[in-house]
Amino acid sequence: MAEPPGPVADALRRLPAPACAYLYDTAALRRQADHLRSALPPRTTLLYAVKANGHRAVVDTLAAACDGLEVASGGELALAVQAGARRIVFGGPAKTDAELAAAVAAGALLNVESRHELDRLAGLGLRTDICLRVNRSTVGVTGSHAMTGTPTPFGIDESQLPAVLDAIPAGLTVIGFHLHAVSNNLDGAAHAGFLRDALDWSLTTAARHHLNLRVVNAGGGLGVDYTSPASIDLAPLSRVTVPDGVELILEPGRYLAADAGYYTAEVLDLKTTHGRTFAVLRGGTHHFRLPAAWGYSHPFTVLPIDTWDRPYPRPAITDTPVDAVGELCTPRDVLTRGQHVARLRVGDRLVFARTGAYGWDISHHDFLRHPPPDFVIL
Repeated sequence: MAEPPGPVADALRRLPAPACAYLYDTAALRRQADHLRSALPPRTTLLYAVKANGHRAVVDTLAAACDGLEVASGGELALAVQAGARRIVFGGPAKTDAELAAAVAAGALLNVESRHELDRLAGLGLRTDICLRVNRSTVGVTGSHAMTGTPTPFGIDESQLPAVLDAIPAGLTVIGFHLHAVSNNLDGAAHAGFLRDALDWSLTTAARHHLNLRVVNAGGGLGVDYTSPASIDLAPLSRVTVPDGVELILEPGRYLAADAGYYTAEVLDLKTTHGRTFAVLRGGTHHFRLPAAWGYSHPFTVLPIDTWDRPYPRPAITDTPVDAVGELCTPRDVLTRGQHVARLRVGDRLVFARTGAYGWDISHHDFLRHPPPDFVIL
């Protein structure tokens, strides 16, 4: 990964020792939203998936930079309302009655996950437009996580869709389909093919069931590679044609937020055991769980801190591979294995770039009750 930009490095150097922090760059968030929007075809609505990073500064920034927000809980819905999102879409397989009512009251478009959820909406006396989330039989795109085309709790099995459409309760109007299929796809051409297929399938299905199709929600899935600077190629997306009268909704989270975030942790100790060298950090997987969850090594850069005012020698290593590990009492608290360093000292800070999405939000914060990281906003 590249060195952090000057303003980011300066802000991380100013942190008090022992440093541990997330930094979110709001200008980078806006640039990424503008970059993605410029690659999308006409009649596409861009929503930010709040689940990727729910920090208030991130949500507020992307609510303004995008067309709105996608949420998957009552807590995220409250964030979206507070952020003044112009458009809100609410999905998720386990909505409570209170969340359904709050979503309708907020004017959110609901992605309905099952026939039972339809009955619950009707039982609550709610009248609203909806999209049906469908778990299609086959999906021609791959990523880190498959949501459809395989047994999952997400959406209505495609084979059951006709029976569900024949039993839509009064007061609920189906205006489209939600077809989110994968997370973190790096193949732009394949994703463009998925979007075309989603549009064609929706048009055909709507015509077969005499629906007035207004919305095709293809979800997110635009990927970034955590072990290199690579990201999905957006160019093929611009060549997708969205039919007149249909709104294509995209709900990326990772692609918008990942590159705007940096996680830094100070080196508390350096040690070699059984032939491996470890940099023990003030931080770890309780703050940034993704590398352990996905089984990869997240690259870091060394931010040198030259000040050393201790009355004892400063441990240091040179020209050697190092494992970056955390402060937890488990051997699985590992962020990086075997990354070569030219020089690293106790008191220096490791900076993990591309950590603005699915970092703090998915981590097990309370394990061992260490203090949380600081949060710095640029």
